[in-house]
Amino acid sequence: MVENGAGTTASIMSPNATGRGQGSRASSSEGRAFCAAMLPKVSRTFALCIRLLPRSLSHSVTVAYLLCRIADTIEDATDLSVADKQGLLRHFGGCLDDNGPAADSIRTAFGTRRSDEERLAADADIVLGEFHALSARERDAIRPWVQEMCAGMAEFARAGRLVAGREFETLADLQELDRYCYFVAGTVGHLLTGLFRLSDSRADAARYEALDRLAASFGLGLQLTNIIKDVADDHRRGWSFVPRDLCRQVGVPPEKLFDPAFRTESLQVMDALIAEARRHLADSLHYCTMLPRHQYRIRLFCLTSFYFAVRTLRRAASDRRLLEPAHKLKITRGEVYRTVAATHVVAPSNYLVRAYYRRLA
Repeated sequence: MVENGAGTTASIMSPNATGRGQGSRASSSEGRAFCAAMLPKVSRTFALCIRLLPRSLSHSVTVAYLLCRIADTIEDATDLSVADKQGLLRHFGGCLDDNGPAADSIRTAFGTRRSDEERLAADADIVLGEFHALSARERDAIRPWVQEMCAGMAEFARAGRLVAGREFETLADLQELDRYCYFVAGTVGHLLTGLFRLSDSRADAARYEALDRLAASFGLGLQLTNIIKDVADDHRRGWSFVPRDLCRQVGVPPEKLFDPAFRTESLQVMDALIAEARRHLADSLHYCTMLPRHQYRIRLFCLTSFYFAVRTLRRAASDRRLLEPAHKLKITRGEVYRTVAATHVVAPSNYLVRAYYRRLA
């Protein structure tokens, strides 16, 4: 793992060095180093996948991911009020505008925090500086989707959902779950599709329009898998992405999902969520096979994340310990390496891509 240079970088970079009101400006070596150092600290899996991208795309995708991770950190902060979350999320969305403000309020909110995610949020202006140094077309491909993500997160916070420290909170039904997942992950699918299109010198308009129609489901399939994987962690924090309606159908109170007395019913709820994730992953597969074959490294990037999700979901479906609070659901390091190696082989061929999916699923 890359050593964190956050402290040194923050002292070198001016908090206002974000190019606001001046359009694109030159990227700094310190800003690039900060982004590269923070990425594996906040997501080892994404850091692994991003190395598969063409070099021309890796920095813009890194910056976009870190922007999304900052928004996610604001949303997940357990000691911020709903109003504070709303204000910070809206402010952060505004920071992406060419004439937007610096992220001083986010630095203030997270300046004394200690986790890597919180340190990233505290230094949001460094990431914003790299965002404003991207080309106008890259910024235009990223900005609306991160802003929509921030607006959606604020909407759910405003409704009193997903806020720790209150009574146990849940989502209402699968439709609301899909809506939430769209804001936090479907937007990312659209963002990536826009960047992929910019990088394709042989871009076919009809193909990328079709990809954009599937982009949200590509993100939703991966996000639902993460929700299933992390269901115990979320439950401990006092909220649940498991819809209340699914629990009601089998007669288990949402807060009792991990109660051994309701184990049979609770596993039925998780089976319904797994089925929903599989539906979205089927669209994710279609998305991956529609990516141009001459964009091999982009296919490699998307398929690796996709196959990780497929492996994780298969394990969740067969793991009867899924609802044991201390149990951690994850694929092994060996499975990670085997998946990456196999994806290098199958990525050029849609026939092999589908065959490997059937094998993993």
